[in-house]
Amino acid sequence: MVWNGEDIYQKHAEGVYRYLFALCREADTAEELTQETFYQALKNLNSFRGDCAPQTWLCAIAKRLWYKELSRRGRTVPMEEDALAQVPAGNDPALETEQKDSKLLLYRAIQKLDPDTREVIYLRLAGDFSFREIGTILNHTEVWARMRFYRGKEKLKLLMGGNENG
Repeated sequence: MVWNGEDIYQKHAEGVYRYLFALCREADTAEELTQETFYQALKNLNSFRGDCAPQTWLCAIAKRLWYKELSRRGRTVPMEEDALAQVPAGNDPALETEQKDSKLLLYRAIQKLDPDTREVIYLRLAGDFSFREIGTILNHTEVWARMRFYRGKEKLKLLMGGNENG
């Protein structure tokens, strides 16, 4: 497969950034890691076997870089609630506060999920990946990714005060 660096970046940068932002919740870090992801991808382009979508391969690189960054920081918890405070205000302060509180509740609930389920939820919702791509990124099957997502969704309903029936 012949790729032009600019074409790769134009086509996949937004998805890689969204995935990284979902993991780290820090715009600056997500941007830096996105740049490093594409640098590493171009440097190692010959290692891309074509057995998965380019976006999946790029996100696997991004994930490794994020874990490396966490290790460098001496942290294992990838999400900080303080990032929610940086959400820009809208025209309706009451609605904005309610939405912010709902997001905070959701993010707190997501943090209570096991790491694999949490990552599947992030990839599906923030990264907009298919279950097949999620399975590939996480070295599992599509069925595994579907089950993790479904069980995670059910657990989130319970954690956020909902019931299992809907």
